[in-house]
Amino acid sequence: MATELHETIFMAKQERHKNLFLNYKNLNIFPVELLKDEGLQFLERLYMKRNSLTTLPDNLAQKLPNLIELYLHSNNLVIIPEAIGNLARLQSLDLSNNALQVLCPEIGRLRSLRHLRLSNNQLKCLPPEIGDLQDLETLDVSMNQLTSLPDRLHRCLSLQNLTADHNLLSHVPRQLCWLHRLNQLSMAANRLTFLPLDLGRSREMQFVFVDNNVDLKGLPSYLYNKVIGCSGCGLSAQALEGGLGEMLGEELSEALVGLPAEVKVVGSETEHVVPLEELAMRTLHRIYHRRPTELSLLPPITLPKSLRDLLQFPLGHCHRCSQAMFTIIYPKLFPLRDTALAGVHRRTTVSFVAYCCSSHCLRTFDLQG
Repeated sequence: MATELHETIFMAKQERHKNLFLNYKNLNIFPVELLKDEGLQFLERLYMKRNSLTTLPDNLAQKLPNLIELYLHSNNLVIIPEAIGNLARLQSLDLSNNALQVLCPEIGRLRSLRHLRLSNNQLKCLPPEIGDLQDLETLDVSMNQLTSLPDRLHRCLSLQNLTADHNLLSHVPRQLCWLHRLNQLSMAANRLTFLPLDLGRSREMQFVFVDNNVDLKGLPSYLYNKVIGCSGCGLSAQALEGGLGEMLGEELSEALVGLPAEVKVVGSETEHVVPLEELAMRTLHRIYHRRPTELSLLPPITLPKSLRDLLQFPLGHCHRCSQAMFTIIYPKLFPLRDTALAGVHRRTTVSFVAYCCSSHCLRTFDLQG
């Protein structure tokens, strides 16, 4: 095997191969032949799947500076060296099916990266620096132990496909709704109780899979005309604490389990007065919403950071008139069993929920209108 490996690498150097296949070679360490002398300066794609590697060399980028794709699926990698960030041309990195418990922040220096696969590892968190990958199109972090996603993930402006199935996620960051190229979101088999009000508002978003989140009983009505997966959702008996059950009805209150803490008022058709704080936030938003996302120009009054963040990323937009909402919602329930999708989604008890900005929009909203 060693002789065959040596000959393969020797031939690749002699003939200046751009692709090198070292899959299924039973490698325990990274081949030193790849790192000798000047390395393989011309190599663009390196395949090392199904080996037993535990780490990567620190001088990988120095010896293989032109790597575009690196496939390390199904090894025993425990840690990735900080030097990984020096692979300036890398566009695709597959680290799935390894034993990674942490991902170094230097991953955020791979500014050319378009595809990052980290599924089936032991990751409990992701570095915020992932948000620096503005060319990233595909991110797969399924089958890990994640309890949250990075707040800066919304900066991955090119992201099209996000897969986070089989983790421990309890919520979806509402900032993800600002990823206007995101086409597919898959968060099946997590611990979701609530989805962002604006999820599905983007025309580009077409596929949402949240199957087997047993505590999830409400889907934003924006998802009604999308391809959705919700099998196994809403099967628990969890209910919303407080008096909402009596005020709104048991079914609607269950659909609102996990409501964001920013929601201070849940309105109804009989409530016609919008609170002053909500009106103030809406006014400020109309003035500043066309400013850069960092809100570099402050309002003429000092706002707490929590309200500044809310001004930048509202709770959502009215499902009827698109008015931004900040502290109050007017929800309207449409049980899936009563819609045209009932025959498609049978093993679920979820409902669509329209979130409106006023009692007028609540009364006049039509799911199929």
